[in-house]
Amino acid sequence: MNEKKKEIWIKADADAGTWEERKARITAGLESGVDGVLVEIEDVAKVKELGRITIAAFAVDSELEEESGGEVDIVVYGKRSEGDGTTPIPSEIAESRVLGALKRTFGIKPNAGYIELTGKDYERFAVNIADYANYVIVIGKDWKIIPLENIIAELQHKEAKVIAGVQSAAEARTALETLEYGADGVLIDTDDVSEIKRAVEMRDASTMGTIPLATARITKVEELEMGDRVCVDTCSLMVRGEGMLVGSQSFALFLVHSESEESPYVAARPFRVNAGAVYAYVLVGEKTRYLSELKSGEDVLIVNAEGSARKAVIGRVKIEKRPLMLVEAVVDVGVGATRTCSIILQNAETIKLMGKDKPISVVDLKEGDEVLVHVTEAARHFGIAVEEMVIER
Repeated sequence: MNEKKKEIWIKADADAGTWEERKARITAGLESGVDGVLVEIEDVAKVKELGRITIAAFAVDSELEEESGGEVDIVVYGKRSEGDGTTPIPSEIAESRVLGALKRTFGIKPNAGYIELTGKDYERFAVNIADYANYVIVIGKDWKIIPLENIIAELQHKEAKVIAGVQSAAEARTALETLEYGADGVLIDTDDVSEIKRAVEMRDASTMGTIPLATARITKVEELEMGDRVCVDTCSLMVRGEGMLVGSQSFALFLVHSESEESPYVAARPFRVNAGAVYAYVLVGEKTRYLSELKSGEDVLIVNAEGSARKAVIGRVKIEKRPLMLVEAVVDVGVGATRTCSIILQNAETIKLMGKDKPISVVDLKEGDEVLVHVTEAARHFGIAVEEMVIER
């Protein structure tokens, strides 16, 4: 599972129309969860009034010096200069005004070079300025002929991030997947709110990737005494097949189903996973956490029966004393070997593990039933996977 997050910026500079039109783009971006917005210097204060977001703005004076003080998060050089496709690139790159400005601000404030790719010279220019830029923003007037692959290949071992200009979610996908590695982000130029939302959703889905799931065979179900169990209430709604990966041992985590299904006993709570006892591990990304450690505002991982993963924000964690149940299972860990894994859950009809075809209530579990688990042979140290000998029973 790859957790490196690609960035999505909204293009809302003077080319995007009136302030009201630019404002609509920015608002749509804020509501959709984009990472940044590219604007003119004069709009920075107004953008800050709309909400908290990373602001990139074009430097505007004749020498491309920064005039924004501490107001801008990323200062961008190149528009109305060598990067805009109308001003010729100097034969000696050292004479470039954009390069000079990047050098002066590099290490002081995050900066970016803006290049419209109107020819091979501009492609080479984008590569040359990358040593002094935190971001290289590349815009192609004709998407089909953008030499993005060449730039990504050239810059893959440099620190500068490549932000590709796009006009739709489909183009965003292509840019983010080019040469497998893809651009580090996209600058989307559209007034279509649905395209902005789709681009963010596509990015989020591809970032989280897929978690491999296997089946474990139930070998024991035993009622226990009272104990402290944890309900994790998220800021997202879950559907049938979705839940969280939880377990007593870090090498095998059970897919504990959300309370997204109606029950004769209680109304559905599709934002909730009744996840298990306080000691248990829960997968939150590349790491595990103890259920007892989770707090409001933190991220947790939601996984479905196909292994597709997404992040959700925790809204509330409820720890209460309830009757418990021990569930044990055996799982194939490779080369013909099996291991026993377990989880302790609340003893209630609404708590379910995800089976191969449907959720199974813990009160209905019996020996021989098969449930979904995520298996990894790596032990964990402070929640981080490490290759070492750890015995968990």
